[in-house]
Amino acid sequence: MPPIDALWTRVQDSLSRQGMMRHLGVRLLRVEPGLVELALPYSDRVTQQQDGFHGGAMGALADIAGGYAGLTLAAEGMEVTTVEYKVNFLAAFRDGELRAIGRVVKAGRRVIVTTAELVHVDAQGQQNPCAVMQQTLMPVPKTY
Repeated sequence: MPPIDALWTRVQDSLSRQGMMRHLGVRLLRVEPGLVELALPYSDRVTQQQDGFHGGAMGALADIAGGYAGLTLAAEGMEVTTVEYKVNFLAAFRDGELRAIGRVVKAGRRVIVTTAELVHVDAQGQQNPCAVMQQTLMPVPKTY
């Protein structure tokens, strides 16, 4: 298993290549084997018409957190791509930031199954659940 700093670098290098995540201001907070935590700050880039976090932004954050959790267990020279995911939205929030914790449930050679939990963190640090996701990934060769 690669050292934690090598996993951090692998995930951060890939995340920095994603234009959408850069545009939304997503930050990498934690990387462990089979686990990645990301943060998405509230801004007008991520809102829907009622000024809450848009479900599409929440789904994208969950997808990326789960995907990178899977990447931490993928073989060197491989990436992962999402085959499918399902999100359950639990509550709507505005302001503060969203945190997504992606975790690997089962990592196989052909399929990786992950989950992600999204929580809202307000200005006082109060955390509330806002979404859960289950995802299927497929390892693919890295092409860059």
